[in-house]
Amino acid sequence: MNSLEIRALSNDARTGGMLADLLVETVAAGGSVSFMHPLSPDAAYEFWRKALDAAARGERAVLGAWDGDMLVGTVTLLLDCPPNQPHRAEIAKLMTRLHHRGKGIATCLMRAAEELAVEKGRALLVLDTASEEGAAGLYEKLGFTLTGEIPDYALKPHGGLTGTLIYWKRIGAVVRALS
Repeated sequence: MNSLEIRALSNDARTGGMLADLLVETVAAGGSVSFMHPLSPDAAYEFWRKALDAAARGERAVLGAWDGDMLVGTVTLLLDCPPNQPHRAEIAKLMTRLHHRGKGIATCLMRAAEELAVEKGRALLVLDTASEEGAAGLYEKLGFTLTGEIPDYALKPHGGLTGTLIYWKRIGAVVRALS
């Protein structure tokens, strides 16, 4: 693997196509990322088009991990929280290409998302992951604290129910009371 580069993604056809391919691959492999199998490339592309439009408005950040000219992973930092929660952000859609797993890409993406959250003035990150075959071990290794599990939270991409594990992590500066 060439040197890995993490950068914010923008809405262009090439990036959208690579993100769509990554999402379709993840869902086909059983990744619980809010979609059912089979996921059409058009539906995946439309999801990412909307997500990248939201990023352009500052409502989220979509980070990509690049190995040369190949997009090998992504994570989304949701920033558009209610008015009483300006101090937090949510991690979503952490995905790594199947042939690139186990190489530290997800860890690099998560660290970059945390750094960006701190830059954006956030002091708390939250996320959820599937109880079965999710990334709980990664999140715990990165210092996230398990709050609990909600059983039967979502359908798995190939059918059947899975629970979700809810995690949180304090980051950056201490939260000051907002008046």
